[in-house]
Amino acid sequence: MEIGKDDHIHLLISAPPKLSVTNIVRWLKGISAWKLFRECPELQTSYWKQQNRHLWSPSYYVESIGAVNEQAVAKYIDDQRAKEK
Repeated sequence: MEIGKDDHIHLLISAPPKLSVTNIVRWLKGISAWKLFRECPELQTSYWKQQNRHLWSPSYYVESIGAVNEQAVAKYIDDQRAKEK
């Protein structure tokens, strides 16, 4: 995982093919938002209680990779940390 300086997060996730990408993203966003609202209640006044506000954007980008490319993607994510410092 790498948290972008501006407004994005990079994740490298391994999941069995029987799980849909849409459900994985929905679970990640839903559970993380729930935990963040519990740990940082001040976020609720900015996001949760206002009409049509959400903590996470409804959009996402996913790319499927093979095991051969896993190290290259992990390196890319690590390199993003260095670029944003």
